[in-house]
Amino acid sequence: MRQGEAFGLALDDVDFNEDMVTVQWQVKFVYGKPCFGPPKRGKIREVPLPTSVAQDAKEHVAKFPPIVVTLPWRHPGGELVSARVIVYTRDRTAVSRPVYNQCAWGPALKKSEVPRVKRVDGFHALRHFYASTLLDAGESITALAEHLDHSDPRFALRTYTRHMPSSEDRNRRAVDNVLGVRPEPPHGLMTA
Repeated sequence: MRQGEAFGLALDDVDFNEDMVTVQWQVKFVYGKPCFGPPKRGKIREVPLPTSVAQDAKEHVAKFPPIVVTLPWRHPGGELVSARVIVYTRDRTAVSRPVYNQCAWGPALKKSEVPRVKRVDGFHALRHFYASTLLDAGESITALAEHLDHSDPRFALRTYTRHMPSSEDRNRRAVDNVLGVRPEPPHGLMTA
């Protein structure tokens, strides 16, 4: 998800029974005012919810119950809409990207001793990590583009080609998955 989409994620958008997340809106700031709006290009999409992420989400929701946030739709004068958002501020309001980046993301990177590199270390880097993980596991570029909401799979291919495993790596993994990997025999006096 893009950062604004993550901040707009409502509990009703997460289907723990079907292991899917519907990305249908985001929190964006228009003229400095928070608003709900559709995802980029207005395209609603469904993204598979891995069990590990679902477990973490359930724990988060249990510890920090979602709250109802009401914001105008699309622009400050828009119709008011409400959602039970999963991520919110201490003041129980919608999250602002600049404030989050400065007060939460930046300190987390510092604590983790990750150097700050503009346009590489931001929240968007999580999308790149997700894409790399899926490609390494053999996901198709078309499915990846759909999950990331890229308008054209060629864009995803151009962006993530460097993250794709080599054919030699895929070949080794495919055969090892079928035949299994046996431990190396011990060497030394035991085998003499």
